[in-house]
Amino acid sequence: MMKNRIFPAFFALFLAVISFSCKTEYERIRESGDADLMYKQALVYFEEEDYYRAQALFELALGAFRGKPELENLYFKYAYTYYYLGDYLLAAYYFKNFAQTFPVSVHKEEAEYMSAYSYYKLSPSYRLDQKYTLQAIESFQAFINNHPQSDRVAQCNKLMDELRDKLEQKAYANGLLYFNLKQYQAATLSFENLLIDFPDTDRAEEVRYMIVKAAYLLAINSVPEKIEERLGKALTYSREFVEKYSDSPYADEVRGFRVDIEHKLKTLRHDRHQEEGSSTRS
Repeated sequence: MMKNRIFPAFFALFLAVISFSCKTEYERIRESGDADLMYKQALVYFEEEDYYRAQALFELALGAFRGKPELENLYFKYAYTYYYLGDYLLAAYYFKNFAQTFPVSVHKEEAEYMSAYSYYKLSPSYRLDQKYTLQAIESFQAFINNHPQSDRVAQCNKLMDELRDKLEQKAYANGLLYFNLKQYQAATLSFENLLIDFPDTDRAEEVRYMIVKAAYLLAINSVPEKIEERLGKALTYSREFVEKYSDSPYADEVRGFRVDIEHKLKTLRHDRHQEEGSSTRS
């Protein structure tokens, strides 16, 4: 009977020893509860570019280093693990939080730049929502305002130009979508806003042409009570276009719009005059 009781206990102990010996170094350190050991090994993993393990150990050690000098380096590298693992939203958050938590750190400028750059990495195709594009531009501008003498300013301006081009492309695509859906009033407004938001756009000629065309199509498809007013606006757009871009490949088409608009306005005014005269005689 004694042998029967000893054997299960021995076997359980044997399994525990085997299980412990089979654990990886990472697992043993992670479960050790030794913050100093976790921090030191996290630095090793970080240098080895094993950012997943480094992040996990940094996170476990973080609380134990509150108020200690090592926290600054730990937190800075912790933020970088998110960036290197492609989690740019959390990287942006932790870099920004680092800059706020350690305002006199030698890494503050880099952290602020990396927060903005993480938002840049989140900026999607122009076809999608541009929330992170706007956030990146705002963050880069804040960086420039805070560090006007930084060597990174030129790169910030370059990246902001790239992001603004994306916003412009988005705005043009929106206007074109409205136009193709025959929502000419919305298309006109969208293209006009593009010129306001991006006054230096290289698309100015094409955008102004689309404004003329959308205004013209809106006018000729309008209900009777609005057609004259809208033809008048379309006429103004067409005249302004030809004055500004007389040699444009679109100029002849716009001149054709203008001739048709003038003819329609003349006919409308003649008909109204006839009606007024008939009403007076009666």
